[in-house]
Amino acid sequence: MQSSSHLFPVALISAERRGDLIEDVYRLKPANSPDFTVELVVTRLGRVAIPDVRGVPVILLHGSFSNRRFWYSPKGIGLGPYLARAGFDVWIAEMRGHGLSARNERYRHNCVADYARYDLPAIAAFVAEQSGQVPHWIGHSLGGTTLAVALGGGYLDSTHAASVALFGSQVTRSYWPLKVPPLAWFARIVLKRFEHVSGPRFKRGPEDEPMGVILESLRWHGLFRRFGDKNGDWWSGLKQVNVPTLCVTATGDHQDPEWACRELFEQFGSEDKDFLVLGRDHGFTEDFDHVQMLVSKAAQAQVWPRVANWLSLRTTPVQPESTLNMSATH
Repeated sequence: MQSSSHLFPVALISAERRGDLIEDVYRLKPANSPDFTVELVVTRLGRVAIPDVRGVPVILLHGSFSNRRFWYSPKGIGLGPYLARAGFDVWIAEMRGHGLSARNERYRHNCVADYARYDLPAIAAFVAEQSGQVPHWIGHSLGGTTLAVALGGGYLDSTHAASVALFGSQVTRSYWPLKVPPLAWFARIVLKRFEHVSGPRFKRGPEDEPMGVILESLRWHGLFRRFGDKNGDWWSGLKQVNVPTLCVTATGDHQDPEWACRELFEQFGSEDKDFLVLGRDHGFTEDFDHVQMLVSKAAQAQVWPRVANWLSLRTTPVQPESTLNMSATH
């Protein structure tokens, strides 16, 4: 079944009712990158009660070794369903080779730079076409880093993003073995022999991660820690960003610690930006960790309403106000 998109081939591959929600799954073939076999799947969540009414669009991006189920469980629980029930037009994207998005021909070479340069603009264009509005973006971990690359590289701007929220995302933490050239070179030689790193095998998550992303990450966190590629300096580019920005970190997150997330936050040039720390010392009932910050009963009660409030305050027309106020520092 074909969609009504005039941008590129799009197929509506599934349209189901999930309790009080409508789940529409689209396969996009933008053909805008050197690998024309790339297919991207996005899932839209709407409300059964008002199927033809679209709220403000929000695009959710998963992190590494993950897929759409981070945002939307089979039982209809997650930040995605929560925002849909709050009246937002929710779109959940799955990166190349993750979840319902098939592995492309050059899967092993997939990297965040390609996600940011080719895939995110295509997703933004499709969602804007379908909703008639500029979407908001929320990314967790590598999903947030991908947004930072897209904004710092100029692949997304205020015409593609009404706001961005980054959860547990950073690029400046370094690892001492990667600062030793012989060890770093040896690691690269060994890793290049493999197509991917298995998330299930190493208990990192339900998905595999292509080797291109792993090697790219080694460069970011190595001796010279350059957040960019041959086409540009993404780190410097963040100073030019004028999109409303929310950066969220968690006290118990030892993978992407608060100080590193704050450094990324401070690099954004946006005048409208907030930094939120999820921990007991900041008014929360627990010290959240890297996953619990968005996937837990405590997050459902204390974090999700703040996300909805952040989005509501930056939409036109303004959505219904949340009963909880944003607690953040500028």
